[in-house]
Amino acid sequence: MYILPITAALIASASAACDRALLTAATSDLLSSQTSGKLSGTSFASTIKYTENRKAVNISQGILSQALTINHNRSQHDVVQCAAFSEFIVTNSAKPYVIATQIRLDNATSKVAQIDSIVTTKGDWLFNVTGTYYWASREKWDQIPEGKRDTREVIKAAADAYCDIFSDKNVKVPWGQPCARLEGGMYTGKGQASDRCDVGIPNGVKLVNRQYVIDEEYGTVDIQMDFAGTPGVGGGLPDSHEFRVESGKLRYVHTLSSCGGRSCM
Repeated sequence: MYILPITAALIASASAACDRALLTAATSDLLSSQTSGKLSGTSFASTIKYTENRKAVNISQGILSQALTINHNRSQHDVVQCAAFSEFIVTNSAKPYVIATQIRLDNATSKVAQIDSIVTTKGDWLFNVTGTYYWASREKWDQIPEGKRDTREVIKAAADAYCDIFSDKNVKVPWGQPCARLEGGMYTGKGQASDRCDVGIPNGVKLVNRQYVIDEEYGTVDIQMDFAGTPGVGGGLPDSHEFRVESGKLRYVHTLSSCGGRSCM
C-alpha cells in the first residue's frame, strides 16, 4: 500500500492550536491504549485511518487490540505536522515486539485521525528483542539545548542522505563519530567513541514512499517507508528508520523491517 507523503500544503495548514502539550497527551494516550489493549483517553477521533505494516487494517484487530507490557518506550513530537512518533519494546519471551508508530492529528478537531505502525516480532529482519532492549535503553536521546538544535531541514536532509546512499553510493552522508545503528537487534557499536554507522550498507536498493515525523527539540526524524519498494506503488518490506541528529551529524539510527509473516532472517 502506498501512503501519500506529507505535502507542503498539508504542513502549511497545521493549526496554531497544535502544540507539544497536545501531542504529548496523544502519545501518552497511545501508550495507555497499547498497555490496556483498547483505545483509551481523550486524544482519539471516533474514526481513525489505521495501517499496520503499510496495509490498511481494522484497528480492532491490529496490535493495539493486544494488552502489552511495554518495557521501553520513547516518543517524539512534530508540532509543524501535528504528528508524533512512539517506539515500544516488549520483551515478553512468548510474544516479543518492537513497534514503531506514527500518529497524526486532525487540525479541525485536534484528535488523532491516523495511526501507522510498523510491527516486528520473531522471524522479522534481524529480530532480537533482547539486543534491541539492551542497546536502546542505554542510548541518550535527550532534549538538545535550544542554541544547539538543527533545523528540521537539516535533520530531514541527514536522514534522506542515509536512505539515498542505499541506491546511490555517490550521496554524501553526514556520518557522525560516534554513530551507532540498531538494526533489528544487531548493533554496529559498542558504546564507544569509535562506533560507526557506515557499515553493512547494501547497493542498488531503493527506500521509497517516505513518511516523516520530525522533532527539532530532540534532533529526531522517523521515516516509515517501503524498503526495496517501487516509488508511488509500494511493495518491498514495511520499514521504519528513526534517526537522531546532533550538530548536523547522524548519531543514532534505529531500523525495523517487517517480513510480512514470512521469515527473512
